[in-house]
Amino acid sequence: MNEETGTLDVGTQEGSRLLTAAAELVVRHLGTVADGPVAPAGPGTEQLRDWLVGHDFARPAPAADTLAEVMGMLRQWGVHTTHPRYFGLFNPTPTWWGIAGELLAAGVNPQLAAYSHAPAAVEMERHVLRFVAGRLGLPTAEGSFTVGGAEANLTAVIVALTRRFPAYAGGGLAGLARMPVLYASAESHLAWLKIAHMTGLGRDAVRLVPTDSRHRMDLTALRETHRADLAAGFEPFLLIGTAGTTAGGALDPLPELARQAGEWGLDFHVDAAWAGAVALSDRLRPLLDGVELADSVTVDAHKWLSAPMGAGMFLTRHPDALAGSFHASTSYMPAQSGQAPDPYATSVQWSRRFAGLKVFLALAIAGRPAYAEQLERDVRLGELLARRLSEEGWPRVNDTPLPVVCVADPEAESQGPEHSAAWHAAVADHVVSGGQAWLSTVRLAGRPALRLCLTSHRTTVSDVETAVTALNQARKAV
Repeated sequence: MNEETGTLDVGTQEGSRLLTAAAELVVRHLGTVADGPVAPAGPGTEQLRDWLVGHDFARPAPAADTLAEVMGMLRQWGVHTTHPRYFGLFNPTPTWWGIAGELLAAGVNPQLAAYSHAPAAVEMERHVLRFVAGRLGLPTAEGSFTVGGAEANLTAVIVALTRRFPAYAGGGLAGLARMPVLYASAESHLAWLKIAHMTGLGRDAVRLVPTDSRHRMDLTALRETHRADLAAGFEPFLLIGTAGTTAGGALDPLPELARQAGEWGLDFHVDAAWAGAVALSDRLRPLLDGVELADSVTVDAHKWLSAPMGAGMFLTRHPDALAGSFHASTSYMPAQSGQAPDPYATSVQWSRRFAGLKVFLALAIAGRPAYAEQLERDVRLGELLARRLSEEGWPRVNDTPLPVVCVADPEAESQGPEHSAAWHAAVADHVVSGGQAWLSTVRLAGRPALRLCLTSHRTTVSDVETAVTALNQARKAV
C-alpha cells in the first residue's frame, strides 16, 4: 500500500495481514486481561484527547501501528467486561464462537433487509429465534434480532398498540379516543420511559407499579392503579412482567400477571432480557413459569448467553401483528420472495447486519447442554458469593434465585439512608479504584446497597473470594 496516498482496496494479502494482526491482539487481550485491573484508575479523558489530536485523518497511517495503539487505548481506558472479576451490569465475556461470528458477518456483510438478498442469513436467524421460542414455551412465535433489549421492548409496545387500536397505524395516538397507558414494575428497566417518549405515548403513560417485599410487582398495587386509570378515562393496553430485574434480579409473578392481563384484555409482554437465558437449562427453566403465556418476550443474547454486543431478540405469538406494525412497500426494494417475510417489513430496522450469526455459531458448536451447565454454575457461584458475604457481615438484601447479589452494611444503614448511600458508594469506589473487582451501587425500593452479578463463564471460586476480600478491605478503609 502506498503510505502517502492510501487506498481502500489493499488486496487480500494485506487484508490477511491486517486481520491476523487484529486477531492476535484480541487473543493476547483475552489471554491477559485477568492479570490487570478490571477498570482504570480514572477516566483518562485528557490522555485520550491528546492521542486523538495526532489522528486528523489527513493522511494514511501504518495499519499495524494504528491497530496496536487502538488496542492499547481500549485496554488502558475502559472497564473490562471480559475480566473474570467484572461483577457488573449483565455484560458477560463473549464466547470465541461469538467473536468469530462477528468477523464472518462483517466480512461477508449480508444485507438482511430483504429475504432474497440473504436467505442463508435470514434462515439462520429464524432458526435461532424458533429454538429460543421453543425453549420458552412459544413454539409458534416469530420475531427478529434487535440491537438490544430496548429495541425489542420498543417493538413490543408498537405491536401492542397496533393490535389494540386499529386507528393507531394510520392516525397515530391522535386518532385514539382515550390516552393509552402501560404497566411495569417500579424495579423494571426504565427504558420504558424512553420508549414511551419515542412512540408519542409520553413518559406519563408509564405506570411504574410499586413492588412487594421481594421487589416483585405488587398485584394489589397493580389492581388499584388499573382501577384508578379506568376511572380517570385512560385506556390500559399493555402489562409488562420482568423476569430478572436489573437492580436485584427479581422475578415478577408471571402466571398471575398473565391471568390479570387476560382478564383486563391487555397484551402481556415479558422482559426477560437477562434471565430469559435460563430457558436453556431444564433445571432452571421453571423459574420462568408463566412466560409461555406471554403475547411477546424479550431476550438478550448479549447478556447471559455470552454473545458480543449487540444481540437482542424479540418474539411474539402474533406474527401478523409484526407485519401490521412495520409493513412498507417501495419500488427500490426487491419483490417479496414468498419464502419468508422480508425482515425490513416485520421489524424496526431497515438495513441490518447479521446479528444472529454469533448466536447461531455458539449454539451450533457448543450445544445447548454447555449453556445449561454454565448457567447452573453461575447460579451456584452466586449462592456461594451470597453465603461468603453473609459470613463476613454483609447480609443479602435482595431475594432471588438468580446470581445477582445485593448486600448492605448494617452499621452504615443504622445511621440513615443518606449516610448509607454515601458510605456504600465510597466502598464501591474503593473496590473499583483498587482494580481487583468491579461492582456497583444500587437502590432497591430506595434502600442503598452494593450489587454484584455473576454472568461470565471465566469467573471462578477464586474470583469470588477475591471480591469478598476486596469488600472487607474497602469496609475497613472507608
